[in-house]
Amino acid sequence: MVQSSPQATDLAALDDQLSKRFIDLDPDGYFIIFLNREAGLICAAHYTNTISEKGLALDPETGKPIPVRGKVQRTPTATFTGRTAKELGMKITEQAQPCPLSRLDHALYLGREFVRAELALIQGTDYIQD
Repeated sequence: MVQSSPQATDLAALDDQLSKRFIDLDPDGYFIIFLNREAGLICAAHYTNTISEKGLALDPETGKPIPVRGKVQRTPTATFTGRTAKELGMKITEQAQPCPLSRLDHALYLGREFVRAELALIQGTDYIQD
């Protein structure tokens, strides 16, 4: 018996379900990913945070929770750029001293997002970070 391949809608539903799970935040900070189309670059701005007892990311300067939605005016600790997902990932994990990641699940998430951003850059489509 031949099994049928998964449908795109089934895979999208699985990804959506997995995106809603609780995750432990990386105490070394978070990244905001965006494209610089004029320069042909994927950009990842790194921000520090502290983690509350409830697992919330707090602004280290104010001690207040960092909102998930909307604009937040903070200065990144560093902004990394690359022409491809691989180049950007290598700059963050192999060249940055110290590496601004402490969790493997965070690194895997960033790799997926960098690939999505690279595809959007190549295809000329919008990129929205998950």
